[in-house]
Amino acid sequence: MARILEKYQQQVVSLLTKKYGYKNKLAVPKLQKIVVNMGVGKAIDNKKLVEEASKHLTVITGQKPLITKAKKAISGFKLRKGQPIGCKVTLRGKRMFEFLDRLISIVLPRIKDFRGLSPKAFDGRGNYTLGLTEQIVFPEISIETVESVQGMDVTMVVTGNSNEQSCELLKLLGMPFKSE
Repeated sequence: MARILEKYQQQVVSLLTKKYGYKNKLAVPKLQKIVVNMGVGKAIDNKKLVEEASKHLTVITGQKPLITKAKKAISGFKLRKGQPIGCKVTLRGKRMFEFLDRLISIVLPRIKDFRGLSPKAFDGRGNYTLGLTEQIVFPEISIETVESVQGMDVTMVVTGNSNEQSCELLKLLGMPFKSE
């Protein structure tokens, strides 16, 4: 079992129940899914970049990504409807907790000049989005195999109903937020 899942079940549920006074264990906010998204803007000129991003996302998450396509044509960007422009993976269950564990313990400390995550990146419903500027912060990616450095968004969908409760949940799971 993943370390973070054990921590959630053994410690976090009781701490959140005590703090917010939940009457039922099922009312405690939990991590529902993690969505990792890579938008490849340069894919308009070079179609191989989407394949490379897809390969890197597969290695990072352990799951085959879905290729995202343009919904409409935008002539200013030379973009046609249906053209591949990125890829995304939705992680749930054991893979989600293992990815979160690697993100917290390995990836975030490898970011240059890292001083903590912004606690202001919640969307109002308790979901948190974090942007990474390059995929080479993951130890699975060898810098020699990277043709173009690509960023990604990591969105954590939480079942809680407020930013405060979701922030507290992620703090207790080990997310390094900046203190304001």
